[in-house]
Amino acid sequence: MIATLFGILAFLVLGLIGVFRGRDANGIVYGASLGISAALGIVGLRALFGAAPATLVLPLGLPWIGAHFRLDALAGFFLLVVNLGGVGASLYGIGHGRHERDAARVLAFYPWFLATLNLVVVADDAFTFLFAWELMSVVSWALVLAHHRDPANIRAGFVYLVMASLSGLVLLLVFGLLAGANGGYAFTLMRAARPTPGIAGVAFVLALLGTGAKAGLMPLHAWLPLAHPAAPSHVSALMSGVMTKVAIYAFVRIAFDVLGDLSQWSAVVVLALGGATAGLGILHALMESDLKRLLAYSTVENVGIIFIGLGLAMAFRASGFAAGAALALTAALFHVFNHAIYKSLLFFGAGAVLSATGERDMERLGGLIHRLPQTSFAMLIGCAAIAALPPLNGFVSEWLTFQAILLRPALPQWGLKLMIPADGALLALTAALTGACFVKLFGIAFLGRPRSDAARDAHEVDRFSRAAMLGAALLCLLLGLLPGVLVDALAPVARELLGVRLAEQMALPWLSLIPIAAVRSSYNGLLVFLFIVLATSLTILAIHRFASRAIRRAPAWDCGFPDTSPITQYTGASFAQPIRRVFAASLLGARETVFMPPPGDMAPARIEKTLSDPLWEALYAPLGVWIAWLADRLNHLQFLTIRRYLAFVFVALVALLLALALWQ
Repeated sequence: MIATLFGILAFLVLGLIGVFRGRDANGIVYGASLGISAALGIVGLRALFGAAPATLVLPLGLPWIGAHFRLDALAGFFLLVVNLGGVGASLYGIGHGRHERDAARVLAFYPWFLATLNLVVVADDAFTFLFAWELMSVVSWALVLAHHRDPANIRAGFVYLVMASLSGLVLLLVFGLLAGANGGYAFTLMRAARPTPGIAGVAFVLALLGTGAKAGLMPLHAWLPLAHPAAPSHVSALMSGVMTKVAIYAFVRIAFDVLGDLSQWSAVVVLALGGATAGLGILHALMESDLKRLLAYSTVENVGIIFIGLGLAMAFRASGFAAGAALALTAALFHVFNHAIYKSLLFFGAGAVLSATGERDMERLGGLIHRLPQTSFAMLIGCAAIAALPPLNGFVSEWLTFQAILLRPALPQWGLKLMIPADGALLALTAALTGACFVKLFGIAFLGRPRSDAARDAHEVDRFSRAAMLGAALLCLLLGLLPGVLVDALAPVARELLGVRLAEQMALPWLSLIPIAAVRSSYNGLLVFLFIVLATSLTILAIHRFASRAIRRAPAWDCGFPDTSPITQYTGASFAQPIRRVFAASLLGARETVFMPPPGDMAPARIEKTLSDPLWEALYAPLGVWIAWLADRLNHLQFLTIRRYLAFVFVALVALLLALALWQ
């Protein structure tokens, strides 16, 4: 515990070095951040397998409470996730930061961001947690505005700050309810208090709103596709791959640990929001042509998958099905770890493309596989992993989630009887759409011919950036080949929260993964990988042995026109058009307008598409209008006389005292 706090303090000192030395501190800040993150990751790994939680109370914060810190199995796992992401982002930043515009603004806040992420995970009382949570929001907001001269980034920062403030306010209400009239703000006291079902229900709903707003759970996702693309690429990787997981940690800590047993209706709510978030998130991603916005919406989808797993764990625990709860929780936390790795990899790749070409629009890329071969290879691994293709890690966590859905014990609650199969169907649809989405990303951006001079003149990025991408790609493969290692590592978390764990996996023959019983299902990533390698090798051998060695060249078919312009290639918009017409017209407000030239006119026909976010238009836009109207009406309060101000304060004080008296 002391080592963790010293690591957090070291991050804060690094931030000061970034403030005073500016761009000159690039190597120092990122290099030291890499080392500190690696050390804290080892601390988290040791806590994950530790026999007992480590606790510490310091005379800081509120005088009558102090600052409580706790490092148990759950905190140890998320400490590992946070700092594994920190290692990758810091390694990437050593090279990428050299040509990052406004680098000094990033260096000043980057280590503080890592410090706050770690501080949230180890906080064990309401004041310390909320202090770290709000500091995390403010520091990440400053990083979103690193490129503050772009008006779109200013809007993104404003929306993000509003949603972050809402998140902190709602969590303040949660802890106020759980602390009660006695003011037990330490999490230990909240665990022991065991609130009434009514208070627990209200606190759960508020906790879901507060943590869901930071994680990107729909309909609270509005800030995410704006803020993540606005930030520098390695910061986007941290926000998408790590900060959203810290929000999920907060939900798990409150719902599974502090609140304890919840009723089955709470699981229905989580399952409904998780399924809707996964489906709508990937639909939004499929419609995008901006690389970083596509990845941001994909984060929304993956957050939905994680909440499906958490909802299943809550449903099974409330029904007394401990083995199913352990499987669902393990699947959700496995996906937390997976997403932190491959989403960081994909944002690193998007940053490499942006550095090499200056473009984020896929319609202006193409042919990058010949100009950025190592980046293209790493991105291919990341796209296959997030599309849940075996033998990579993304397949394992989604397969485990499907196994939990297929268990379906006899549940008395009709909401669960309907919601679990519905989420299974949504998860299957989401998996198919994710495959299409990342075929589109890789095919349009990296294959074909260059669609612009910037893509044609691109060159490979620095070795540090490539090392970060290839290292993440290797982790995607290793976790897919040896998933039992992570499943067994998650056993202490499941035992701590549920009192039960999955059977030990690494002791099974051939390193197989058998979550329940061999007669139901099993998976062996190593055998799948060997089969793929063998089949590919035999195919290559057969082609080289029996195919003709003559080289034949001919012009590509271009529909009878002699123009060989790259504009005749398939585009991302045309790739997504069938899915857009099936789903997006009703769910995303998609519209297409066809412009046909008159007969004899050789101008090309064109299709213009428009997309909207119905949730934004139905919820946030009217809310913004209402807040602006209310602000105008309340504006006269700043012109009151001193006597009216004193009267206003007196009435407010009496109302608060009356509320406190009624509460007691």
